[in-house]
Amino acid sequence: MRLLKTPLKALCAAGIVSVVTAGAAQGQTTPPAQPPKPAAPAPATTPAPAPAAPAAPAPYPEGAKIAYVDLQQVASTSSDGKVATTRLQELDKKKIGEITEKNKALESARTKRTTALTDAAQLAVDKEIDRLTREVQYLQQEAQAEREALQEELRLEFQKKLFPVFEAIGKEKGLHVIVDAANSGAFWADRGLDLTAEVIKRLDVNKPAPPKK
Repeated sequence: MRLLKTPLKALCAAGIVSVVTAGAAQGQTTPPAQPPKPAAPAPATTPAPAPAAPAAPAPYPEGAKIAYVDLQQVASTSSDGKVATTRLQELDKKKIGEITEKNKALESARTKRTTALTDAAQLAVDKEIDRLTREVQYLQQEAQAEREALQEELRLEFQKKLFPVFEAIGKEKGLHVIVDAANSGAFWADRGLDLTAEVIKRLDVNKPAPPKK
């Protein structure tokens, strides 16, 4: 079976910010003319329903010869997939920084062009603008090429780890084929045939703990 190229999505972590405000009530300085009315009882509140329990995994159909995985979920959820995503993000950050700095120099040169007073000064600035423009274009092409090369390297590394897991599960369950759900062409399948969670579990087994910071 050939693993199709599936780009790894960069993952973002969202933070939750809680804001608590407190107000102080002012007390009355003079007694009321009439005795206060008894406070009305607070209306009964209906307790919020408990969150629904996650659906139990569907049983694996005995005798099945075909199963499927969500390859994108494996890539984005497994430890190896997260590491690959981080490496791509770090490369993107580095290249974007380089291009940004070069663009700043280019914009500075264009601003200088508007204040050049002599033909010689303008000619010198024009040459600088041409040079910086070519350098920006080169950095953009280099960044694209390096990203594609890293994606291919990560894909091959991921395949080397993924294929033995597919093979082991396939032999254990007596399967003839395991397909990628997104590219299978199927309109419906028994959920019991979904091996995604099992594949992620086996990929992550015996992973070394991350170093303490």
